[in-house]
Amino acid sequence: MKHKALLAASLLVLPLTACGGNAAAGDDGSTVTVTVGYQSKTINTVTAGTLLRSLGYFEKQLNALHDGHTYKVDWQDYATGAPITAQMTAGKIDIGSMGDFPLLINAARGKQLGRPTHLVSVTGYNLRGGLNTIVTAPGSQLTSLKDLKGKKVSTSVGSAADGTLVRALQRAGIDPEKGIEKLNQQPAVGASALVGGSVDALSQFVAWPGLLAFQGKAKALYDGAQLDLPTFHGVTAREDFAKKRPAVLEAFLKAQAEATDYLDGHPVDAAGKVAKATGLPAEVVYLYNGAHGISTFDPAVKPQLVSALKEDVSVLKAAKLTGDVDVDSFVDDQYVKKALGSSYTKQLASSPPPATSEVWPKGATQTQTFKTPAELLGYVAEHRDGIRAAYVPDATTGTLWFADKAVWVADGDRLLPFVAPATAQAYVAGHGGARVITYDDALGRAS
Repeated sequence: MKHKALLAASLLVLPLTACGGNAAAGDDGSTVTVTVGYQSKTINTVTAGTLLRSLGYFEKQLNALHDGHTYKVDWQDYATGAPITAQMTAGKIDIGSMGDFPLLINAARGKQLGRPTHLVSVTGYNLRGGLNTIVTAPGSQLTSLKDLKGKKVSTSVGSAADGTLVRALQRAGIDPEKGIEKLNQQPAVGASALVGGSVDALSQFVAWPGLLAFQGKAKALYDGAQLDLPTFHGVTAREDFAKKRPAVLEAFLKAQAEATDYLDGHPVDAAGKVAKATGLPAEVVYLYNGAHGISTFDPAVKPQLVSALKEDVSVLKAAKLTGDVDVDSFVDDQYVKKALGSSYTKQLASSPPPATSEVWPKGATQTQTFKTPAELLGYVAEHRDGIRAAYVPDATTGTLWFADKAVWVADGDRLLPFVAPATAQAYVAGHGGARVITYDDALGRAS
């Protein structure tokens, strides 16, 4: 289709005229410029981008090298991974962060153009796929994926969110190319299209679905975690840069690990820093990056994520966005292993913490956790004017969502939240006596 050809062309040529330097070409006497491409609003990359930049850890690590060079970091912010890949293959970006599907395109373009790149670490991930969500307008009558047949759906072709849309439609028995009218749009454009009513649904990655839901401009139609397939973002580096300046790449990965520790140890403060840098509401940042958020942060390149990457290749090949991709040769964790040292093996085997109900009271610098969603509702009911945000995990997938935006089900004395209507209805169908109730009703029952 025409939009695919245009996308492929844009990956190769559109951003090549942008300014920027790299370590290989940036030597000026003893000064070395390291160019980092990141996506500030794709907030599960913050440990390699927005948060890392605000903390200054990379610069500190570079200053500690004491190798006779003066280092300068050129941070370049983009909306998606495609322009980062184009700049990398032009030799103008050294290190970049992007989602799993763009990473594969990064690998393919690098090999195609003789500028090989490698996946060197992971930023944020969700083992079930909860980082991507399909949303509709608040007043939409659409309640399941089957309702999308023949409808206009916005996504960013070649992104992880597009991959979720394709797979979800296939499982629903809808041809992802012929069964819907797919519009290839940047996330911000697609969000505006949904709000303006020119599309029926939007499939996007973090933080757009959560942002639109928080603003009351959208509601969830499909939770990506229903696919039960890992999705993640990672760090890619040019092979020539890594070989010429391995100590610089290791310094970046050490700094990323420090930023990860900071996020894990100070989740509310980290959310505030990212919110200040991006203009996103801190409540939305915390939904994804909080102590029990949708995204788990860990630089280790876990085997299950590599396996998921291999499965993603077929989706991109079917869309004619790439040919075969040798994932095993693309993955290179030698630098992060060296950067993390003895802790790497432990991180490789670590698992995400279980999802937990959580309240962020107004004026508080810490959140409060609750054993059950019902206990959270009881607290919210007693402190209605004192709640900044309340989060609950989907009873089926574990995906965290805003309590007041969730679909609630009463099953006897139990109060169960769901991200999407279809998962709530599936639960009701399998549990006699269970029924969908309003949020206000759920609050009333819990108080």
